[in-house]
Amino acid sequence: MAEKITTAANPLKEYLADPFLDRLYCEIRRAGPLKSVSVDITQVCNLRCIGCYFFAEKMNRHEPENEAALDGFIEREKARGTNFVTVVGGEPSLVLHRLKKIYENFCMNVATNGLCRIPYQGFENMPIGISVWGDRQTDQKLRGGDKVSVFPKALDHYKGDPRAFWYYTVVPGKADEIESVVEQCVANGNYVLFNFYGDVGGFGGCLDHRQGFAAARKEIRRMIARYPQRILITSYLSKVVSTGRLYDETWGYDVCTSISSDNEANQERIKNGKPYNPHFRAYNADFATTRRCCTGKDRDCSSCFDVWEHFSWIMLNMRRHLGSKQEFTNWLTTMYLFYLINRIIDFENGVRLLPEIHRRTGGLHQDEELEEHPVGFRPAVAAQGSTP
Repeated sequence: MAEKITTAANPLKEYLADPFLDRLYCEIRRAGPLKSVSVDITQVCNLRCIGCYFFAEKMNRHEPENEAALDGFIEREKARGTNFVTVVGGEPSLVLHRLKKIYENFCMNVATNGLCRIPYQGFENMPIGISVWGDRQTDQKLRGGDKVSVFPKALDHYKGDPRAFWYYTVVPGKADEIESVVEQCVANGNYVLFNFYGDVGGFGGCLDHRQGFAAARKEIRRMIARYPQRILITSYLSKVVSTGRLYDETWGYDVCTSISSDNEANQERIKNGKPYNPHFRAYNADFATTRRCCTGKDRDCSSCFDVWEHFSWIMLNMRRHLGSKQEFTNWLTTMYLFYLINRIIDFENGVRLLPEIHRRTGGLHQDEELEEHPVGFRPAVAAQGSTP
């Protein structure tokens, strides 16, 4: 939620004299602060994607379903004040009865691989992020075990679905596929949010994130210019996620804001003075225990390009974005997109503002070159408790 800045040198009054910025800011403040958690709703999945952190860190250990545990989780989190839940997996579409319980009690979003459709009836206002990792051939190889055509099936399942946006994880060496994938998603009547692939399995080659994402960012900017009303990421957010740079900070465990505040592994991190979300917890599929952060237990943070965690990194660093109107615009539009994608504010009205948001954050100026960090720009960041 937007901080209320009360210092004598408060620049907000000047920035918010701009009617467009004032509109975004007021919509966020009316919606109110978010107290969020994420939860693995099941350990079962019907795919085994190459590079999925869930399998890489062996979190797919099947246990019998325990509905009483889910019911207890819901009541505890409501009592704790939680009002937003990110539902991840395994694969949530395999446990619709559980998904329904979360939907009926919280604002939420869900990530799905798209193989099984989440029905419209009973889930009418649920934001659904559908994974895709490249064109049909690349996606089939990485997610379908070179056998299952996942992307075409998912396109069919969510054609014209107003709830759906594509959670497109861009493979570093496959930037040339971005245009085709986006064309298909937009033609399907959906929106696109970009994510970036981290080679947690160490496969190398076109999957190696250490080669950087300069080509991908260039293509994303082209897609913003071509489809400004359909792309749910700004050039600013794209650059922060894919370079791991926010002002003088480099992305890693010591600055990640999406850590489980109750987890003993994070107590030293909490003491370092860097912002974090004190309410946030990343729950395992037992609905009781938490792990270190959203996307792993012990993973090397230099392989993490998760857009949601980087959203939070920007959002909780408001004060650093007050140095100029453009910096504040970068922060405010990031906040607004998070609220918009997750339908915490009115979606139909909000998406009409996307072209102006992109104009103000540089996404419609294709001739502007983004600063690129050299190969290996994300130095290895040791997981907490491991040896650097």
